[in-house]
Amino acid sequence: MSSLRDGAGSPYQSESFSALGAQPFMLVDLRAQNPELPQHERDRIAAWIARQSCPVIAIADAHSDHLLTQAFDVLADDEHDAQQLIRGILHAPIAAMTLMQVLRVTAAMPVQQALLVESLAYSTLQSGPEFKRWLQANPPGQSALEPERDAAVLIEREGATLRLRLNRPQRRNAVSVEMRDLLVEALQLAVADASIAEISISGNGACFSIGGDLAEFGSAPDPATAHAVRSLRLPATLLAQCSERLHFHVHSACIGAGMEIPAFGRRVSASRSAFFQLPELRFGLIPGAGGCVSLPRRIGRQRTAWLALSAKKINAATALAWGLVDTVSC
Repeated sequence: MSSLRDGAGSPYQSESFSALGAQPFMLVDLRAQNPELPQHERDRIAAWIARQSCPVIAIADAHSDHLLTQAFDVLADDEHDAQQLIRGILHAPIAAMTLMQVLRVTAAMPVQQALLVESLAYSTLQSGPEFKRWLQANPPGQSALEPERDAAVLIEREGATLRLRLNRPQRRNAVSVEMRDLLVEALQLAVADASIAEISISGNGACFSIGGDLAEFGSAPDPATAHAVRSLRLPATLLAQCSERLHFHVHSACIGAGMEIPAFGRRVSASRSAFFQLPELRFGLIPGAGGCVSLPRRIGRQRTAWLALSAKKINAATALAWGLVDTVSC
């Protein structure tokens, strides 16, 4: 605890603990620390943590009542859990740093402003070395250029209910440009038409969605243009505007955007087969379909960071316990 107090008393940031330094994370073990600190000391340490240019991890017992736990970016149950987070950070330290900064700064922001920050950060990383490294190893596929045989989203109006079904089962409902645009058009209708009392969204095929279509990653002309497009055509912007009427039903894989988008819903039901994962850090990116905004508002900033840094899957039972989904059915 003395090292935390000493660090908080310094106006300087150590470049060693940064995305450009030797150790792009900080790790603090709170299990043996004395939690009795005056309020002004806790506030000072919390402000210092928020200024760091790297993720700050605390190892804390699951039921820890340590008064500082909420100040940290992410909590680990033990050393093994911490190492899983550290491996993710070491794989993409710039993306990990950016993720923590976005989660910190957007926590108290209105949703629409927070989505703008997420998009700007995502665009920045698209021009960074970590994403370029992934893209060189995984160039856009020819399938991204092939026309779809069927509409990527099926849209049906039944009385006061608007039903949307993701419809790329052959691609496991990967979110393509066509799917994004059809979602935007349908959601624009929902926002404009107050007679629509419920928007029900589900997915055809084996799973709800495996997230963004990797065959289209890096296909935008440049990151700045990609941000401009997201400013106009991001489903999350509209989902947030009609969230009180949104009901999602998800099943099997809910990965990346397939997890981020449902988190905007007022009600999310999941099948027992559902599982959830945020893999974006592996690509040198952060969640970019609104997940930096929707997920913390459902499960908290620290659990969002844990999912993104570890890239670990959670099952439907854990999702229910965390509040990511509201009901689980057979």
